[in-house]
Order: sequence, then structure tokens, then C-alpha cells
Amino acid sequence: MHPCISTLYTYSASIPCVQPIESKETRTAFHKVIRDLFKGKLETETDTSSSNTDEGSRIVIKWSRRGVGRGGRERKDGNGAQGDRPDRGTYPPYIHFTLQKTNRDTQDALSHLSRILHVNVKDLSVAGTKDKRGVTVQRVSLKRGNKIVEDIWRLGNSISRQKSEKDALIQRGERGVRIADLVYRKASLELGMLKGNAFVITLRNVQVDSMETLEKALTIVKNNGFINYYGMQRFGTASVPTHAIGLALLKSEWHKAVSLILQTRYGEHPEVEAARNAWLKEKDLDKALRLMPRRVVAERCILESYRKQKGDTRNAMGALSTIPRNLRLMYVHAYQSYVWNAIVSERIRMYGAEKPVAGDLVFEAEPETSVETGYQNQNEDEETNEPNEQISNRQRKKQSRKPWSPPRVKTLTDEDLGNYSIFDVIMPLPGTDVAYPGGELGERYKEFLEMDGLDPNNFVRKQKDYTLGGSYRKILHQPKEMSWSVLRYTDPDVPLAQADEDKLLGFDPPAVVENGKFMALQINLQLGTASYATMALREITKAETSSHYQTNLTAAAEDQKYRGVATAGVDEENEEREIDEPVTEGAEAMEES
Repeated sequence: MHPCISTLYTYSASIPCVQPIESKETRTAFHKVIRDLFKGKLETETDTSSSNTDEGSRIVIKWSRRGVGRGGRERKDGNGAQGDRPDRGTYPPYIHFTLQKTNRDTQDALSHLSRILHVNVKDLSVAGTKDKRGVTVQRVSLKRGNKIVEDIWRLGNSISRQKSEKDALIQRGERGVRIADLVYRKASLELGMLKGNAFVITLRNVQVDSMETLEKALTIVKNNGFINYYGMQRFGTASVPTHAIGLALLKSEWHKAVSLILQTRYGEHPEVEAARNAWLKEKDLDKALRLMPRRVVAERCILESYRKQKGDTRNAMGALSTIPRNLRLMYVHAYQSYVWNAIVSERIRMYGAEKPVAGDLVFEAEPETSVETGYQNQNEDEETNEPNEQISNRQRKKQSRKPWSPPRVKTLTDEDLGNYSIFDVIMPLPGTDVAYPGGELGERYKEFLEMDGLDPNNFVRKQKDYTLGGSYRKILHQPKEMSWSVLRYTDPDVPLAQADEDKLLGFDPPAVVENGKFMALQINLQLGTASYATMALREITKAETSSHYQTNLTAAAEDQKYRGVATAGVDEENEEREIDEPVTEGAEAMEES
């Protein structure tokens, strides 16, 4: 037997066989071995693109394409029967791949993928959402139906007559989206199936009185952690806070919720402003819908509901129900986050952030999986970068392979304090099945909810979607890993970090400018699930982290005078990636202690 054929039947870590196959009989046997060994999943063909020599012919091995038409669809024979595809059904039902996106939110990127892959967006799932502003990398699962890995790779990289496979290997992905590393899997990804996120964050035009001050601020966060606040993106950047809409929904104030959603926002896109005014000022429903961009999901749903009712606006609850469920839940989850941030601020104001006190809550045993995890949301508008949402108890039961039960928590007494650290202390998000802290803080928590018109002991609603399932969240978060470096630059348009895609394409890494006019701080950060890198940055810089504030800060920075021509590289300096080992089935400053 030819050595190339015998090698196929055994495991070998040696160099692949490159010995020419001169005999026609041996080549025929080789073709048969590939067919039999891989059960038709691979196919072989003799390379006719180059002239054969006396040394033998080259054989190309590739994924089988039997019965496959354009776009991964099955071919049919002349009788309308489907082509011979007995092997496609033997693959596992899911394909997992890595998605890199640039300056696009997760839902937008998934919608784009669904179009180019010719699949329903519901067949795509992720373990958590990623920020819009930056370069992010995460795993995605696809319920493949009749498609195979090669179909998805070709479609995802827009392989066509105009774009060859070679082009895909030397050019960036279209519209800021790229997929790679495709594998078959038996199960899909579920929300929360990740251990955390890794970030590369570059802060430009950093100004400090001394390097010692900078080093101290970074070391404090590395060793002492930061207050685990929900980031500002969770509440939206518009003048109408997301949590205010959530409170109206929890209080069954349907008309108020509709009014808040449709209300004009300062500084939003002119086309959206014109659409709002067409309805609010002119009462022209058709004009408002004609002008309203499709990305403004909630507003369009309400207006379309009114049009179906021939302009009757009395059924506000019905109009709200036409908004996608995950978007409606985003509003009430934002209210939970708002309350949590406020109560944690109160706890730290009362007792500091150095040690636990009597009345604090801790887990009796660390949960096997995070009690809080990512939840996919659509954006209200392009200016709102929505956050990861925790999953309610009811949702979690549906998604988990194991029955979910509330974690057991303990209220600390004076005798317990020596057994726990401040990193063990948790705070509940308001909802069903949660305990409140003991003592004065617990009373203030309940008073806070009562001031908003809510019963702290009753979060069950007639509309089941608005029944809040509570959860817990640790009040401090310590980075798993954290390191940093200081860089110099002059032109603010020259990238200081390199995205994974650019590395794989062989693009030159960012050039170091030893004598640059300005200083940049590059931070490498690993955080656990449900923690916000912006809150770590807030602790380091003691500055606001909202996108609006940071945009204005950038525009006014001195380095903007040195902007040069656009160069190769990614404009956005922040890179976020999942730590993709799935789990299987007000502003207080921290002080050095």
C-alpha cells in the first residue's frame, strides 16, 4: 500500500506525506480511501489547473459539495427530487464559529449574518452581548438545517464570482463583520455560557501629574477591585432614561410608557426627530411611519399598532405588546439595575467598601453557574447601546438544561464576619424569590421601592412578562487579570492596538512612536460575567464614562490638531473578546486598604 494511503488509517504527528502518487491504480485507491474513511464528507479530485509532471499528479481534498446549489441550497434533479445528500444529515445539528464585529452591536451583526447566510436570525445564538463601540470577538452558534461548514464559510465571507476564496483570506470582512473557526457541535450556545470577557482598552491623551499617580490608581483597581455598578449604557444615553420606561411598565402605567417611548430626545438623528414630530405635533401617523427608520424598533411597533387601529390610541397596553419581548424586558431590567446601583451606593456610603458588616448578604455556597447572565436586546435607537440583561428566573428555567432554583443566601451576623470578605457580599436585584439585606440598609432598600410606588414584597404582575424574577450580584468585582503599558503617539488616527482579523491577515502591527507628543494608556483586562469594563475605567480615571461625555472629551482634546490621513488599521481602539470556555450546562471612589 502506498504510504500516503496507509497514513490515513493511523494517527501520525509526523510531517504530512508529500510523496508523489505516480500509479493510476494507487490514485484510484486513494480516492476510494478518502470516500470510505470520511463517509462522503470529503471528496477528492485530480488537480488539472497545473500541468502534470512525470513525478505524478496532485490530488486536492476538500469538503463534499454533493447536491449543493448556490447559497447552500439543495439541488433537485429533473423530476424535482432532491439531490443525493445522505451524508449531510449525519453531521451534528449546530455549527459554532467565531464572530468579529467592528462598531456594530450584537443584534445588528446577527441580523446581518442572517441575511448573508440565508437563515432565520432566531437560529443564531450567543452566550452574551458585546458593546457596539469597539472591535469585539465572540462565539456564535447556528442551527444549521441543511447547510454544512463550507456553505457557512463561503456565505459568511461573501465568496462569489466577484470575490474568490483567496480574496477572503487577504481582505477584511464586509461591513465590519468577519467569521472564522467553524466547527460542528451537538448543542447550541445559551446565554451565560461563558466565564467572562477579556478587553484591550486604549485611552488616549492621558494627562497625569506623575507616573506614580497613574501606577497607584491602576494598582488599586487590580488589587482591590471596583464597585460592580451597572454601566451607563444599561440606562441609555438619551434624555429619556430607559429605567423610567421600565418603572411605568411595572406600575401598569401603559399610556405613560408609550408617551416616554415616543417622546423626543435631545441630540438624536434628524430623521428620527422628524418622525417623532410628525406624530407628536402634526398627528400624521402615515408620515411618522414613513420617516421613522426601521432600526427604531419600539417606536415603529407602537405607531404600526395605532395604524392597524385606524389611529385609535386608547389601547396603549396592546400597542406595547407588539414590541419584541426582549426589548420590553430591557426596560424593566434597566429599572432593576437602577435600583441596584442606588442601593449599593447607599451601602458603601453607610459602611465603606473595605469589609462586610452585620446584615450583609452572602451566598451560602457559590452557585455552580452565574445567577446573572447576558440577555440579548435590540436597541431602541442607534444612540442607545443597550447592555447585557440578566435572565429572569422564569426565562432561566426554560433555557437551562437543569432545573433552576434560587441560590441560598445568608444574612451575616457579627459572629460570621471573620469568615467572609467584602468580595463575598452580594446585593439583590428587586424581584421575586430574593432576600433583602438585614438592618437599616434593608429598610432603606424597601423605602426606595415604596417611594417609586412599588410593593417590595410583590413583583408578580397580571402581564406575566413584567413579573420580575430577582437575582443577586456581588457589590465588588476584582479583575481576573489586569496589566497595562504606556505608549506614545502623535496622530490620533493611527491605531495603537491590532484586531485579531488584522493579525491573521498579516497586516503590519501598529508602529511604535518613541517620541510621540502624547501619552496613551493601554489596559489588558479580564473580567467575570456581568461586569462592566467601563466601571473599571471609571474607577481608574474618576471620570464619567458615557459615550456622549467621552465623545465631547475626544473632540476637545489637544491631539485632535494632529489628525492625519486615514491609515490602515481599525479606527476603534477598544477590543473585547469572550473568555470562551463555556460554563457547561452616584460615584464612590475605592481607597487603598
